[in-house]
Amino acid sequence: MTRLIPTEPIGSIPRTRHLIESIQFASQGKMSGEDLEKLFDDAVIDTIKRFEETGSPVITDGEQRKPSFATYPIHGLTNLNPAGVVIPFKDGHTRQLPVLTSGPFRYAHFAAEDLRKAKALTDHKLKQPVISASALSLLYPAQGIKGYSRDQFIDDLVHEAAKDIRQCLAEDATVQIDFTEGRLAVKLDPSKGLLKSFIDLNNRVLAEFSFAERERIGVHTCPGGDHDSTHSADVDYAEFLPDLFQLQVGSFFVQLASESDRVRVLRSMKPFATGSRRIFVGVIDPINPRIETPEEVRDRIFEALEFIPPEHLGSTDDCGFSPFCDDTSTSRDVAFAKIRARLEGTRLAEQKL
Repeated sequence: MTRLIPTEPIGSIPRTRHLIESIQFASQGKMSGEDLEKLFDDAVIDTIKRFEETGSPVITDGEQRKPSFATYPIHGLTNLNPAGVVIPFKDGHTRQLPVLTSGPFRYAHFAAEDLRKAKALTDHKLKQPVISASALSLLYPAQGIKGYSRDQFIDDLVHEAAKDIRQCLAEDATVQIDFTEGRLAVKLDPSKGLLKSFIDLNNRVLAEFSFAERERIGVHTCPGGDHDSTHSADVDYAEFLPDLFQLQVGSFFVQLASESDRVRVLRSMKPFATGSRRIFVGVIDPINPRIETPEEVRDRIFEALEFIPPEHLGSTDDCGFSPFCDDTSTSRDVAFAKIRARLEGTRLAEQKL
């Protein structure tokens, strides 16, 4: 059935505490990789089953196997040093990326490996989140690497990032590029030079695909969402959105539910609702423990319809519910209750239209 207002999740679903502990045990050599794989299989089966029970037209595997949304391609690489870029969050906690110590740069893991396992478990349409090339560009050290220039690294990175996307498209999934560092880039560099370099790099990856393929690719932006905290919510969307919409993709998934002035953000997006572009606005706030009502979701969609025509509008969640595997701030039950509220609220909006 063709939806008047399409609705999709972002990606991650909270892992069970048992799975999180088992991941830690495996990293310490206290559990075999085979036993951990069985737990991952069980987690994906349960996630897909619960997604299907909500009636969601598009589902994900909940990113149950990923150590984090950002670092899955490099998990297991040996040419890394843990002392890389530090990302501070508003509540005081931090996340730290590793740094590359030698070349060439290659992915250790591709998202399609997880996608194929999920595809065998469902007939539903699958969506696969992948990390942006711009996020991984932060792995290259400021001091450089002897015998492996930054230009060589970027060439390798573009090749690997495009391969990550291409493999997912080949499995008949849609792809969502996670670009949470976009808004953060404006915070780190108010001149927006860093942001523009990120946009250019991601467009270089996207240039590897045809227009028809890019219509199946989207990009997600948010100010971060980890342990119920953000890293760049204080950055004005007006300083970021015009550049975001330069990305050559068919869909944009924009955090909005948690914004203090949604109307102002919607007004700034209005000029970009053109062509075949679809703008999915966030109507669910994953870092707020309160479960939204379907009526609230419906009203947020109609608020968006004042600025974005229905043929260009979709609904989504602001962010994944657990982008880092150890985040237990939201339970699986709450996550799926919020997803059901989004689905029912979107149906209410469609009925009213």
